[in-house]
Amino acid sequence: MANKLLLEIVTPTRLVVSEQVDLATAPGADGVFGVMANHSPLLATLKTGEMHYTTDAKSERLAVSGGFCEISNNRMTVLAEAAEISAEVDVDRALRAKERAERRLQEAQQQKEKIDVARAQAALARSLVRLKVAGRQ
Repeated sequence: MANKLLLEIVTPTRLVVSEQVDLATAPGADGVFGVMANHSPLLATLKTGEMHYTTDAKSERLAVSGGFCEISNNRMTVLAEAAEISAEVDVDRALRAKERAERRLQEAQQQKEKIDVARAQAALARSLVRLKVAGRQ
C-alpha cells in the first residue's frame, strides 16, 4: 500500500477510525491541512472542526473536538477529545446543545448571569460542526 496512509482517530473512550486512506484533511489550529502518503513528519494542534478522509470506495466526514495530530511514516494519528463519524451524530442532541449555547451567549450579552463565555462559545462551535457533518447545517 505504497500510496496509502494509515489514518487512526482515537478519543479517550475509543478507536473511531483505523483505515488505509488516500487523503485526509484536519482542522489545524492554524488552518485546515491535507495529508497524503509520503507526507513529511508533522505534529499539529487541532481545533474543533470537520475532518474528511477518502479511500478508493468512499469519502467520510467527521466532527472532531480539539486534540493533536502526528504524521510520520505513512501514518496519521489523531488524538481528539471527541470525534464522531457523520452517521453517528445525534442530530437532536446537537440541536439542543446549539440552542443551549446560543441562549447562554445571549444571556451573557444581556449580563443576566455570570457566564463563562469561552465555554459557551466552545459548546456552540462543537454543536455547529456536528450538525454540519451530519448534513443539517
